Amino acid sequence: MAGQLNSTLLLAVPLAPLIGSAIAGLFGTRFFGNVIGRKVSHTVTILGVFIALLISIQTLLAVLDGASFNETLYTWLTVGSMKMEIGFMIDSLTAMMMCVVTFVSLMVHIYSVGYMREDEGYNRFFSYISLFTFSMLMLVMSNNFLQLFFGWEAVGLVSYLLIGFYYTKPTAIAANMKAFLVNRVGDFGFILGIGLLMAYAGSMNYQEVFAQKEALATLTLPGTSWLLITTACICLFIGAMGKSAQFPLHVWLPDSMEGPTPISALIHAATMVTAGIFMVARMSPLFELSDAALSFILVIGAITALFMGFLGMIQNDIKRVVAYSTLSQLGYMTVALGCSAYSVAVFHLMTHAFFKALLFLGAGSVIVGMHHDQDIRNMGGLRKYMPITWITSLVGSLALIGTPLFSGFYSKDSIIEAVAATNLTGSGFAYFAVLVSVFVTAFYSFRMYFLVFHGKERFGKPQHGHDDHHHAKDDAHGHDEHHGLAPGQKPHESPWVITLPLVLLAIPSAVIGFIAIEPMLFGDFFKGVIFVNEAHHAMEELREEFHGPLQMAIHGLTAAPFWLALAGVVTAWYFYLVNDKVPAMIKRNFGPVYALLENKYYLDKINQVVFADGARMIGSGFSRFGDRALIDGFAVNGSAKVIGWLSTIVRKLQSGYIYHYAFVMILGVLGFMMVFLPFPRFPFNQ
Repeated sequence: MAGQLNSTLLLAVPLAPLIGSAIAGLFGTRFFGNVIGRKVSHTVTILGVFIALLISIQTLLAVLDGASFNETLYTWLTVGSMKMEIGFMIDSLTAMMMCVVTFVSLMVHIYSVGYMREDEGYNRFFSYISLFTFSMLMLVMSNNFLQLFFGWEAVGLVSYLLIGFYYTKPTAIAANMKAFLVNRVGDFGFILGIGLLMAYAGSMNYQEVFAQKEALATLTLPGTSWLLITTACICLFIGAMGKSAQFPLHVWLPDSMEGPTPISALIHAATMVTAGIFMVARMSPLFELSDAALSFILVIGAITALFMGFLGMIQNDIKRVVAYSTLSQLGYMTVALGCSAYSVAVFHLMTHAFFKALLFLGAGSVIVGMHHDQDIRNMGGLRKYMPITWITSLVGSLALIGTPLFSGFYSKDSIIEAVAATNLTGSGFAYFAVLVSVFVTAFYSFRMYFLVFHGKERFGKPQHGHDDHHHAKDDAHGHDEHHGLAPGQKPHESPWVITLPLVLLAIPSAVIGFIAIEPMLFGDFFKGVIFVNEAHHAMEELREEFHGPLQMAIHGLTAAPFWLALAGVVTAWYFYLVNDKVPAMIKRNFGPVYALLENKYYLDKINQVVFADGARMIGSGFSRFGDRALIDGFAVNGSAKVIGWLSTIVRKLQSGYIYHYAFVMILGVLGFMMVFLPFPRFPFNQ
């Protein structure tokens, strides 16, 4: 018998973190006099997220038992036949996302108690991360485009606050402004897509729009030959390109490392960057109507997966390595969406949330042990000093590179197989990209792992200088004080409040793929939620080739992805543990390529020159010629000068003599007569 979903309990899921955020943000800061201490602030926020997690798990169990919910809770505005509402649509996709978001958020909350313990903005930090959780929950639980857009913009706003948490650091301010502006570019496309669907479907409710999909598929954009559904889907995906950091709107995400490490885990693992993936999966009934939109998604995802992975190979900041890994994995998810393998994309979203949160929090634990030094060139041999961080980071790395039996293996290999099975335009390049990315991912992941946990100890010595590219200090105080261990100092394992979340995240990172692949990809988990056109047969081919998770792992040992991953690990081992002169030699011999990667394909400079400086030049031109010359000079000052010139002429006529005025009057009468009276007829004119 299907369980019943209670609207009050569902409402408590987003409201519990919101209430915790309000208490910590209002009463735990100077806003209301800081009347509560740190303990109360982190207790109420952790309790709020914990309540949300418990209800989310209960909701998932009820959904698995056949329950569902799709109702309006509040009507905000009615304009003619258009209703703007707040409501929830709870199905398997939503319930799964609710559990992932709340679980990862809870781990980040607990972890932050230890990581942020010395920070002056402790209460403000907990208020922000709970508000972030509320925003993401409102996004995934929505049943209409209005609420989706509210959650979409709310996660963008809170990410701005979190990335710039250290608001006295110029680099943090530049990073949060960059994230905000780049996301505005994507969000402009997003709101255009929503507007097109609203205008032609006459509704903002998902189900009502989906019900008209066949009619929408026949329409063209007025004045063009473009299909309306293709235009709307591409516009929606442009929004996803901003939020989920797809090329070329990815440039904000590496710089978001300026925020505290727990924020990196929350933004990059289960919340903001996965919003675009979730949105496209939710809109599968619409995207399935346009092969052009799917091909566009496929190619963009492939570019992101491959070229962002290359950038991860040369990073020396431990957080930036993981950040570029996030970009590459988001590219994998996007490729799966382009193949119509929406369930595979969401499956990888789930597995990635666990192991990427684990890797970020593990990196934070290393940073704490290294006295906030983030340069992996100053580490080495940490395995014996930080055993829990070491083993959990190893689990996360093995999951990331797709080691058989680990969670990432099942989702990544399924994506690669889905790309091989599709025949959309761009699928050949996409297959090449995801295969090469397997080697690249394994190389940069284990390059970081070997440099941090193995090899000779390089700490407590003169450190490598941080140039601007790698200067992303995550100081718990937000100050540029001394970073790194002094001579004689040794790293230390983090306290239990930091290591406990690592252990709890390592468990699903290892086993969740084995458990969930069959019901999520080949069972009825997403039945009636995700729709795939019969012409797109990638999932059918995956279903025919699947013979159980254990058999898939055994077969994976003979497949190309496993050997590419193994080659990446062995290459990293040789380069950084056996013969560390090889990387320096490659850098010397391939200087232009290294410079290209070091400068991130020069995209930041291009954006600076074309958009920032170009916009400044255009604005300066409008100011100089439009405002000063045309408006002030010609319209305002010019009209004043003309009036002044006329007044000097007219002033001469005002002599004060009566005979002058009489003469002018006579001239006026004569002129009037000449214009309005008929000329006399003289005899010689007859």
